[in-house]
Amino acid sequence: MNGDADQPIAGPPQASPPDPGRPTLVDGAARGRGSRRMTPHADRKKLLDRLRRIEGQVRGLQRMVEEERYCVDVLIQVAAVRAALDAVALQLLEQHTHHCVQDAVRSGDGDAAIDEVMAVVRRLLRTS
Repeated sequence: MNGDADQPIAGPPQASPPDPGRPTLVDGAARGRGSRRMTPHADRKKLLDRLRRIEGQVRGLQRMVEEERYCVDVLIQVAAVRAALDAVALQLLEQHTHHCVQDAVRSGDGDAAIDEVMAVVRRLLRTS
């Protein structure tokens, strides 16, 4: 018997406390850098449409598990969901670079914006 069976299931990882020297996100805007918004409406709508499709794929995965479908079939669908999420992340990264980072460079805050993008890219490239 595994001793972990009596342990409660941990929730999502908690964010570490913010670095006092680094701007933090508050209501979608970085403190000290104005009130930036995400993306223009048309781009945001495309992202939401993609995310809704992914949500449907995830529901399909749940159904597959409930129906005890063949493991390899489920894994193939998991890979498809991950690829779809990666595509969303890439689209967001591209839009962020063209809008937010470009604006930050023009306003003289380019180094901080580039550091922030590179930190996000590092997180995206982690495999687990």
